[in-house]
Amino acid sequence: MPDRDCSGHDWRRMMYKAPVDEIAFTLRYVTGIGDVLGRGRYSDFGDELVSAILEEAGRFASERIAALGDIGDRQGARLVDGEVRTPDGWKETYRAWAEGGWNALAAPEAYGGQGLPHQLLVATLEMWNGGSMAFAIGPTLTIGAIEALEAHAASEIREKYLPKLVSGEWTGSMNLTEPGAGSDLSDMKTRAERRPDGTYRIFGQKIFITYGEHDLTENIIHLVLARLPDAPPGSKGISLFLVPKFLVNDDGSLGARNDLHCHALEHKLGIHASPTCTMIYGDGRFGSEKGAVGYLVGEENRGLACMFTMMNNARLAVGMQGVAVAEAATQKALAYARERRQGRVPGWAGPGMSPIVEHPDVARMLLTMKALTAGARAITYACAHAVDMARIETDENRRFWQERASLLTPVAKSFATDVGVEVTSLGVQVHGGMGYIEETGAARLFRDARIAPIYEGTNGIQAIDLVTRKLPLSDGVPIRALISELAEVAAKVPAEQRFGATAARIEAAIAALEAATTWLLDAQANGRTAEALAGATVYQRQLGLTLTGIYLAKAGLAETADGGRAALARFFAENLLPETAALGDSIVHGAGSLAAARSLLAGD
Repeated sequence: MPDRDCSGHDWRRMMYKAPVDEIAFTLRYVTGIGDVLGRGRYSDFGDELVSAILEEAGRFASERIAALGDIGDRQGARLVDGEVRTPDGWKETYRAWAEGGWNALAAPEAYGGQGLPHQLLVATLEMWNGGSMAFAIGPTLTIGAIEALEAHAASEIREKYLPKLVSGEWTGSMNLTEPGAGSDLSDMKTRAERRPDGTYRIFGQKIFITYGEHDLTENIIHLVLARLPDAPPGSKGISLFLVPKFLVNDDGSLGARNDLHCHALEHKLGIHASPTCTMIYGDGRFGSEKGAVGYLVGEENRGLACMFTMMNNARLAVGMQGVAVAEAATQKALAYARERRQGRVPGWAGPGMSPIVEHPDVARMLLTMKALTAGARAITYACAHAVDMARIETDENRRFWQERASLLTPVAKSFATDVGVEVTSLGVQVHGGMGYIEETGAARLFRDARIAPIYEGTNGIQAIDLVTRKLPLSDGVPIRALISELAEVAAKVPAEQRFGATAARIEAAIAALEAATTWLLDAQANGRTAEALAGATVYQRQLGLTLTGIYLAKAGLAETADGGRAALARFFAENLLPETAALGDSIVHGAGSLAAARSLLAGD
């Protein structure tokens, strides 16, 4: 197909460019990376290093990774004779990325990592995903595996596997889901058998395993959940095992092929270049003795707790996918709207038709995209800031930040990925008919974005977690402390023209959020859990929108020159933030109508 439409627009030029300045501003002035630099484990790191890392990461993402997006979407991952082949250029780009030390950015220094703040890791994850979501999800899983093994594995396992995972020479994967066990793992069938030498043999099938097989590295380290023969029933009887694709000798060299393989690849709506594998363990394909050799991570029957370390890491990383794909869609839509000419807006004095960016409805969509993207970015970075603070603080201060991170994680994952879908959908709309055509790339971003609210715990599960586990933490102290901080920011917003009615709108949103929070806590305290759950997803959005309003206002306050941040905060506050009042009403009064209408869903 031609690269241009009848108007002469060159869609190929509209490639993602990492928003380094916006990322740096958010880190410094909105979420506070300066709070951790020069302190504790981050005592050797300063602002100059932050700038250097962001600039170099932005260059690599814009020049190397972004070039993979369309190629990966067209070619996809392919299964050839039981081996997965990635698209053209992916292997070379991955190797250059790993050699650049990016996989080791926040990894422990004891195993070759750089030990940098989690906020910097999250910022670079945004850039990698902005270039190609299908590329970046592989390293994301490796980073999570490193964290899980560092926290729970025996020293001999850490010494043998972590250095090459940290360097990126090997990658990691997460094996939870089975055909009959998805979000609820209590019916897991994959089994493990003890061997006299202290190892285990793993038998079973796992599905939806991202980067379970590929050609980017010489070895893949699988973290696999399985059940021992004498394990208690349900999720309390699950253990975690490290199962390498190739066994590793004592000197670190690779040994025999382990008894595991990729049986099939899924054909997906998006992220085509990311291999989503059906993995078979222990069918004897690569040797006479059946059973994939595995090594226990943590304690028997306590594997789910170990895996949650990796899952919590992955949930924040998936939130970053939502931010990244929203940013890419916004860039593409804005570039198109500035060039595409159609109709004449009232008062247009230029030659011919006006650029569609001048039309009020298109401007509204674009500003909505920019505001939601900026808000989602700030929420995810704030969650990473809490993780960093918990690592350098002590005693009660550490507990405060641990609970803040726990509170923000489900919001960061869910709100940001919902934003990814909403913003990429608007991106297609801004392009009009050309957005529905694959040649522009707008449709690919929409397709890629759709998985993020589903995997690593659906957004509905995140809402359940938020309302039933995170709100009641320490009798509601963490959520009330957060609301109090939001009110402090709102009180600083001046009643002047550039902010318009921002202060009043934010104060109203905070009041609605506080009322909904009180109602949800009271409902659970009095045994009305079903009523609370009916409003959980709604509350999740209400909190995300309120946080967005606050963070946009904070950015406007921090800007010394008029760069438009106050105007964006005002647009959001006056056009989108009023939704929080309606959401609050739905939380408090919606459960009854939901229960009454359930009969409409019954089968024959």
